[in-house]
Amino acid sequence: MADRDALPLPLEVRARLAELELELSEGDITQKGYEKKRAKLLGAYLPHPPGMDASMAHERRPPMGPSSASRYHRRRSSGTRDERYRSDVHTEAVQAALAKHKERKMAVPMPSKRRSLVVQTSMDAYTPPDTSSGSEEEGGQGEGTPTSSQGSVSMEHWISRAIHQGSTTSSSSSSTQSGGSGAASRLADVLAQTHVGKSENHSAPPDVTTYTSELPPQVERPQVSTVPRTTPKYGNAELMETGDGVPVSSRVSAKIQQLVNTLKQPRRPPLREFFVDDFEELLEVQQPDPNQPRPEGAQMLTMRGEQLGVVTNWPPSLEAALQRWGTISPKAPCLTTMDTNGKPLYVLTYGKLWSRSIKVAYNILHKLGTKAEPMVRPGDRVALVFPNNDPAAFMVAFFGCLLAEVVPVPIEVPLTRKDAGSQQIGFLLGSCGVTVALTSDACHKGLPKGPTGEIPQFKGWPKLLWFVTESKHLSKPPRDWFPHIKDANNDTAYIEYKTCKDGSVLGVTIMRIAMLTHCQALTQSCGYTEAETIVNVLDFKKDVGLWHGILTSVMNMMHVISIPYSLMKVNPLSWIQKVCQYKAKVACVKSRDMHWALVAHRDQRDINLSTLRMLVVADGSNPWSISSCDAFLNVFQSKGLRPEVICPCASSPEALTVAIRRPTDDSSQPPGRGVLSMNGLSYGVIRVDSEERLSVLTVQDVGTVMPGGMMCVVKPEGVPQLCRTDEIGELCVCSIATGTSYYGLSGMTKNTFEVFPMTGTGAPISEYPFTRTGLLGFVGPGGLVFIAGKMDGLMVVSGRRHNADDIVATALAVEPMKFVYRGRIAVFSVTVLHDERIVVVAEQRPDSTEEDSFQWMSRVLQAIDSIHGVGVFCLALVPANTLPKTPLGGIHLSETKQLFLEGSLHPCNVLMCPHTCVTNLPKPRQKQPEIGPASVMVGNLVSGKRIAQASGRDLGQIEDNDQARKFLFLSEVLQWRAQTTPDHVLFTLLSSRGAILSSLTCVQLHKRAEKIGAMLMERGHLQDGDHVALVYPPGIDLIAAFYGCLYAGCVPITVRPPHPQNIATTLPTVKMIVEVSRSSCVMTTQVISKLLKSKEASAAVDVRTWPPVLETDDLPKKKPPQLYKPSNPDTLAYLDFSVSTTGMLAGVKMSHSATSAFCRSIKLQCELYPSREVAICLDPYCGLGFVLWCLCSVYSGHQSILIPPSELEVNPALWLLAVSQFRVRDTFCSYSVMELCTKGLGLQTESLKARGLDLSRVRTCVVVAEERPRIALTQSFSKLFKDLGLHPRAVSTSFGCRVNLAICLQGTSGPDPTTVYVDMRALRHDRVRLVERGSPHSLPLMESGKILPGVRIIIANPETKGPLGDSHLGEIWVHSAHNGSGYFTVYGDEALQSDHFTSRLSFGDTSTVWARTGYLGFLRRTELTDASGERHDALYVVGALDEAMELRGMRYHPIDIETSVIRTHKSITECAVFPWTNLLVVVVELEGSEQEALDLVPLVTNAVLEEHYLIVGVVVVVDIGVIPINSRGEKQRMHLRDGFLADQLDPIYVAYNM
Repeated sequence: MADRDALPLPLEVRARLAELELELSEGDITQKGYEKKRAKLLGAYLPHPPGMDASMAHERRPPMGPSSASRYHRRRSSGTRDERYRSDVHTEAVQAALAKHKERKMAVPMPSKRRSLVVQTSMDAYTPPDTSSGSEEEGGQGEGTPTSSQGSVSMEHWISRAIHQGSTTSSSSSSTQSGGSGAASRLADVLAQTHVGKSENHSAPPDVTTYTSELPPQVERPQVSTVPRTTPKYGNAELMETGDGVPVSSRVSAKIQQLVNTLKQPRRPPLREFFVDDFEELLEVQQPDPNQPRPEGAQMLTMRGEQLGVVTNWPPSLEAALQRWGTISPKAPCLTTMDTNGKPLYVLTYGKLWSRSIKVAYNILHKLGTKAEPMVRPGDRVALVFPNNDPAAFMVAFFGCLLAEVVPVPIEVPLTRKDAGSQQIGFLLGSCGVTVALTSDACHKGLPKGPTGEIPQFKGWPKLLWFVTESKHLSKPPRDWFPHIKDANNDTAYIEYKTCKDGSVLGVTIMRIAMLTHCQALTQSCGYTEAETIVNVLDFKKDVGLWHGILTSVMNMMHVISIPYSLMKVNPLSWIQKVCQYKAKVACVKSRDMHWALVAHRDQRDINLSTLRMLVVADGSNPWSISSCDAFLNVFQSKGLRPEVICPCASSPEALTVAIRRPTDDSSQPPGRGVLSMNGLSYGVIRVDSEERLSVLTVQDVGTVMPGGMMCVVKPEGVPQLCRTDEIGELCVCSIATGTSYYGLSGMTKNTFEVFPMTGTGAPISEYPFTRTGLLGFVGPGGLVFIAGKMDGLMVVSGRRHNADDIVATALAVEPMKFVYRGRIAVFSVTVLHDERIVVVAEQRPDSTEEDSFQWMSRVLQAIDSIHGVGVFCLALVPANTLPKTPLGGIHLSETKQLFLEGSLHPCNVLMCPHTCVTNLPKPRQKQPEIGPASVMVGNLVSGKRIAQASGRDLGQIEDNDQARKFLFLSEVLQWRAQTTPDHVLFTLLSSRGAILSSLTCVQLHKRAEKIGAMLMERGHLQDGDHVALVYPPGIDLIAAFYGCLYAGCVPITVRPPHPQNIATTLPTVKMIVEVSRSSCVMTTQVISKLLKSKEASAAVDVRTWPPVLETDDLPKKKPPQLYKPSNPDTLAYLDFSVSTTGMLAGVKMSHSATSAFCRSIKLQCELYPSREVAICLDPYCGLGFVLWCLCSVYSGHQSILIPPSELEVNPALWLLAVSQFRVRDTFCSYSVMELCTKGLGLQTESLKARGLDLSRVRTCVVVAEERPRIALTQSFSKLFKDLGLHPRAVSTSFGCRVNLAICLQGTSGPDPTTVYVDMRALRHDRVRLVERGSPHSLPLMESGKILPGVRIIIANPETKGPLGDSHLGEIWVHSAHNGSGYFTVYGDEALQSDHFTSRLSFGDTSTVWARTGYLGFLRRTELTDASGERHDALYVVGALDEAMELRGMRYHPIDIETSVIRTHKSITECAVFPWTNLLVVVVELEGSEQEALDLVPLVTNAVLEEHYLIVGVVVVVDIGVIPINSRGEKQRMHLRDGFLADQLDPIYVAYNM
């Protein structure tokens, strides 16, 4: 590269290049555009020898790209983060740490993303093919400065190469791929290909949820092959073994497996101590590490600054100084402003400043409001709104306010109505009582205007009068008017705003005496003299820029050259040029400005910095500024810059200047340096790092305490106790020259401005209060002050402190230029599960591919883990330019955090690591050896608890004139009704319009049934006892066919017909039921018959194997010779087939006696008589729905109004309109119907009322269900339709299951259903603990209706089968005459059957035969009384045993986790969870744009951690309608699981949490 100076570049080319660099770093230009323009500019000056390799051309290019200053984004001077986070040592350390990590490479499964979600940026659009290797050079050399970089380049190149080769896909192959998405799926396939090396043979899936150290310490990580492969089609992945050696053919499970294996790696050691989280589920508490470093030094002493030597001619106040200079030397220049070309725009002299300030003061006091009622009086606060390029107007207004004795509040110019953070500024103005805003003409013109030209009120701002302070707009003060100039006193001089960590804005009040004393202290420590020239690059509205460039300069009649930020963007060298041009003695800059100058300085021959006696580095307290200072000195020492000139200072809004390095003439005394161990710092201890060179922080001194001040260091938490000498703490200052309060906030003021530090014995060290500076540091040898970080950036993770700035630096040292924009990276912590968790958010370059970014992310995690010893909870990449900005272009941290927490950050990549970060979960529950059932019973008796059992009314005691009782069979009841009340209508079927489609009287039904019976015997040649499948739509044909079967002695099975639009998925179920039930024949309508044999059907099933199909559209005219009468009531009446939520198809045998008993029980409970009408909106294929639709009317004689639920999709109001129109008192529906009404009619209640909908006659509205009552749904339904007359007490639920189709059903009489609140954490341990409503972790459970007559219930332990006490969680067992008589199984699995239908208790009442429901629940005796006068026993259903998940030794019910998840974000419409090899998989349906998909991952993970103490393993985001739901509205979670593992869900995004 020796020939690089062959042709010197002209100045304008260099300036243009610097501009380009800047545009690139700001993200204003793409990499491709940058390369193109740069090549064009340099083309004339870089001759290319022919035949030279393109990549060599890259090597030759001036090493300007890498260190491109441009990368630093504009920051406001107080910027929440600064980005001189650059240190060669640190970069080297990070690379070395990564290289070390690479040896034991982690296999992180890459998230899968739908193609539409992959940022569609083809690499070709950004980088020309010949520059694909250029990015490496950027990554490597970028850290150095042009002179120092050459030494480190080869080393860094070598390391980055090593890392590239080990990476999942070599970088060169990745950049030639065209689209990101192709590459992403390729990586996934490469991952799927690898076989997981197992170091031991796990017989069971590894439990990744326990924290054990017994796992083998060296689990092999799968080595990922780097062979690029062609992408196979979706779902066609290689065979892969799961943890227990089961081959799974699926890409998804391969990834989960990889995750499981990664998580098998040994954890940090298990911790022993706990704190109680108000319950026995204990969260682990980090125990102090016995080897952690502890402070050993003596207690520190207070450091005193030198005496503030009062010079005789110092003015008594700043206004007095202004008056003096304005009258003695009015021609002396005070301030020179620059335009964007670097030409002087305007020179403000002291005379002009004086006369204009008087004018402003007079106008503020006398020209606003009226003479009698002036708007502004002395002491009032006014806002100063001036742009950064107009210091002169600001200065005039500021001194005008001082002269008028009003208090200026300088703030940023609001750019838009909803500027990030400007709302908080508005709160500050409101709390300060600001009513007037002073501004300049140009700024006033630029403010957003309303339609009539007035300035709108900004969000959160008080109503302001905007007042322009330009001289030409003001009236001249009268001759005799003169401002009153006093000596500095304790009145407030001005208020400086400060943004806190949480985004709130406080106003720090500075008194006049403090302002003056501060100027004097600065004058003394900086050695300012009259008429010196000072160049200021800083924001002049606050902080160091205001103190040096506006206040102290006027006290000493200095000349300030003000460089606006806009000029720095165009020409980063401008401030150095001005120093040379004006021979300035002092310059005030930030390390950013030094860094920018380094990049742009190329061959500036005429630079001479020998006049500088002091270069104030305003952010010198940021430890990461040190490398900029060193590099700057390195380059400019040859241009006359003396080393002792660089003076870092430390400051804070509360304590003003805390310390500043004095400019000495003696260069022999080198500045202080400390190389501190990061590990020590995390424990708040100073240890000079010796052995581990990787994780260190280099700090430089910021000089000594200010003149006239005292300083001490106190512990950051708790009482302000003095630190020891080797301990890091918060610096506190006692001096006149500090702020005195946060305006209007006395409590916060006391904690910050009125601190009394104490010694170890508790004695205060001084009678005067100290002010907290918000800076963390220590006082080193020789009284030098060192700063290690800010209190605001402090994150305490499990007892160790980490500084956000340090973590930003580490993240950026991982070859940042390729993937993220420098200076566009935010680090903050969020509290999850009682500890802070670190979140890193960075803006991604538009041209980085999926796997590049993903790889960068995994390397950032490793780097932060190695160097800081802390895990990152969440790492998110967002598209370029999308993070909220502060007015000076930095990242608005609190706003970013807010967006992250509310799920509106819209990241394009997310990596969560809860498994590695969350170490304080409660210990997994150890199952105790079971206490025998006898001991449990004795224990209950001893503790006075009754055994949990309950029963409905006794059928024997009820005397009712039930005529149907004398018949054993339903078929006989129908014949009897056809004779006695032939024309009584039993069934009415409604159309979707609400009109009566058809109806059946007793005799009509009897006659049709006879015809069907005849047809079965003749055409079907069926014997009695043969099974017949009835495949009918919900309606009257189904009922007739059912009784026809009974008349012919056949056993009917009702089957839901296939859905014509969805044959492929619905027909196989029909086929399965027909086959499993061994049906000899299928009865159906002509339409469905055609469908069963159609072409579409043959694609789904084998249509040749259907049994004979009989169509019942045209029936024979004759009736059978005689009707069949069963010989024995215990013979089979019908089979009830249904698919359980766990995906099991089970047919339950219902005998004739059970069927009759069932109908009788319901008749008694609901008081059903022939004169009643009941509306039924249910599916008539199984369970209680079938019984109500087909059987009850025949038994009780009431009229059933039948409403097929499918019609509600066309007309959601159908069911409720029917209930109102037929004046129904009792109605039954399903949850899906209720949900449809709640969602579909939510906004129509008014119009329904107008249509005359009236629900006031409804006594009972029962939801038929086989699950825990959905309280939220029933309550919102009740609330919604309350206005239409629905009584909230009318809505209730029933409970049935496979063994007994209805156990509870809220009848007409008896107490209302009760709701209790139980502790969710106790439920996990199978215990019931009642709590108050609204207490944390409470779960509302509603009673599932009254127990039916003739039903007995007991709660038993599912494992020991022993009886349990009242309020204990156990399995619900039931004994009743209408229990099913067993499962109808093809293979006659006797064990399964006997267990479910004929169980006996192992202790106590061992003679009764019970059926096991498979549901967990508990009984509770309430204070209410039954109709019989007994105390009422309520049954609460918690959930199905099959569905419950055993995780970490505890029992979780999916619905509880799903409820938490649905609450986390407005776009989650539905959620389902299931376990897979001890990982919890959460599937969420997203309503909204796919861009929101990744927002959900952190929210879901956090919610489940907080509320359930579980770590989510996989988050799957899918489209609406993907989660399968059965006809009863229950989620089919196992179907979903199978679909997920077989890769059939087409998810939008799958995140694998580490």
